[in-house]
Amino acid sequence: MAASPAGARPRAVLPALCATQIVSWGIVYYAFPVLNPRITAQTGWSAGATTAAFSMALVISALAGIRVGRILDRHGPRIVMTAGSALGALSLLIMAGAPNLPVFFAGWMPAGLAMAAIFYQPAFAAVTRWWGEGRVRALTVVTLAGGLASTVFAPLTALLAEHFGWRGTYAILAVLLAAVTIPAHALALRAPWPPAPPAPAHTAAATSASAARGRPFILLAAAFTLSGFAMYAVVFSLVPLLTGRGASTTAAAWVLGLGGAGQTLGRTLYAALARRTGVTTRTVALLAGGAATTAALALVSGPVILVMAIAVVAGTVRGNLTLLQATAVTDRWGATHYGRLSALLLAPATVAAAMSPFLGTALAGALGGYPALFMLLACVSVAAALLAAATGPRRRGRAVPTPADTTR
Repeated sequence: MAASPAGARPRAVLPALCATQIVSWGIVYYAFPVLNPRITAQTGWSAGATTAAFSMALVISALAGIRVGRILDRHGPRIVMTAGSALGALSLLIMAGAPNLPVFFAGWMPAGLAMAAIFYQPAFAAVTRWWGEGRVRALTVVTLAGGLASTVFAPLTALLAEHFGWRGTYAILAVLLAAVTIPAHALALRAPWPPAPPAPAHTAAATSASAARGRPFILLAAAFTLSGFAMYAVVFSLVPLLTGRGASTTAAAWVLGLGGAGQTLGRTLYAALARRTGVTTRTVALLAGGAATTAALALVSGPVILVMAIAVVAGTVRGNLTLLQATAVTDRWGATHYGRLSALLLAPATVAAAMSPFLGTALAGALGGYPALFMLLACVSVAAALLAAATGPRRRGRAVPTPADTTR
């Protein structure tokens, strides 16, 4: 794919997407785990029920993302992301005023649609089309900004909740979401949507349908699904793993937080990794790295400084995986049908991530504890790496290297 000329890159897009990713993720996603204890305490609704509503929204997001991807490919991100911002604000207002649990669930339904329209996937589609060959650096900037969402909004949400309660906080956040993201998406994404680039010569996939039916695509989707389940189960289960070994909640929170710092570090390193490795090589390496760090967390109980170091390395792997997923389609099949193919590729992984907190907890109980769960999750990541090893394009029974595979 030819590099996009500098003049074709609207200057306002990147700073706008950075701002809206921080606000969108911070409000629609990260506010919930902060507010959920107050929600359950004040309403009497069970934590399992409220968390199920949140997981339902993630599943809706994964399914809706496929249709959203088609629209993005044809018409660009402006209408999708602006409408998603408005829908997200409306959903928060519904939740803020929910008199009972069914209405609370009803509020999370449009929130799922909003997630599909304002989170990373549409932002990645915009950056991929407008930035062309310069997309890795631009994607890195967007994901670095998105990584600040929890840093900014977790404490802000907690502070608001102390003064206004969970309902008042959701109402305030709804206004903030609308005030920041609706005008940013409507005004900054007005530039003409470039025509789709032609499919690269190294792939025979001329259409999104033919690519999605291919063996490499199916295997890669399976690999990302297994990896996504394992990765999110590790994140949600890390604190109980550590507290079960005698660590204080504060120490466990520090370990989790250092993993987030490692994730930011990992995103800054991805461009260098992409220059020095082929797409299949780095996919296998990162998935195997996830397996290794998960196994290390299962086996190493101390000292705490060593556990912290492992958490940083694990976070670095997760940060690289975010950008690996963002570039998986363009590296293998080009940007012609990026929106739809990316949504199809990652939809099963999003569903798996939504189910991971429940299944992880259930498996920990069945296996006799969190160390055994982490060993199982490490094995799941190994299976993901093995599947990824078979995702290179093939012809007449032999793998055909893409340009990215021959780059070292």
